[in-house]
Amino acid sequence: MTAYVEWPIGLAGRQSMSEIASQSQTLKAVLGLRGLIVDGVLPPGSRVAEPLIVQEFGVSRTPARAALAQVAAEGLLEKRAGSGYAVASFTESDIFQAIEIRGILEGLAARYAAEGQASETILKQMDKCVTALDDVVDSLLENSDQSDYVEWNDRFHSLLLEASGSSMVATSLERIKTLPFATPNAFVKSMDLNRPAVQRVLLVAQEQHRSIVEAIRAGNGSRAQSLTLEHSFCAKRYLQLLGRFEKKIPWVA
Repeated sequence: MTAYVEWPIGLAGRQSMSEIASQSQTLKAVLGLRGLIVDGVLPPGSRVAEPLIVQEFGVSRTPARAALAQVAAEGLLEKRAGSGYAVASFTESDIFQAIEIRGILEGLAARYAAEGQASETILKQMDKCVTALDDVVDSLLENSDQSDYVEWNDRFHSLLLEASGSSMVATSLERIKTLPFATPNAFVKSMDLNRPAVQRVLLVAQEQHRSIVEAIRAGNGSRAQSLTLEHSFCAKRYLQLLGRFEKKIPWVA
């Protein structure tokens, strides 16, 4: 008999333990592969195939295949003629601009949600995400397992888009997902999460989650928009603090 568990707030409905384990392995490989790419361990043009992912991250072939497809969809890999992938060529500016574009679009989503009086049902789900993320951020201060943060953060941003009720913003956000690091969960594997500066970014980002929901509930569109755009700066700062980039990033404390 297959065992099932309830996933938090409908993140994935009812899933078998094997399905959840596979997703966890996929996330592990995605985070690790992103790290190898942005660190330059895998320079542009490097061939990347399933055996490398299996060996490097200790995952099975199915999660390895899923991780390759996801990282390719994010614009960090390119499909090679025949089979396999190669690391795409992109610059620091490409990454920072992609993050900023996402912030602008999500800012519009937040404004539309506030001005359109998002349903209390969605706002309560966002409240639950914030509460869950409070616990997750606390745990991240003690260990470097980002999987729960990625899941809840993704849920929060999905609900933000749903609250906007805008198909145009949804379509635009879907299109930019092919730009490097343009998704809300563009994290990389790192053992540096215990650094005070990195922890501070996570804490600031979490307070912004809370403030965004408050602004939407209050119907303050301009504040919701500006908070969400500022929130995107956390992704830039996160990458900089982990030593990925030298470029100075605008940061609002």
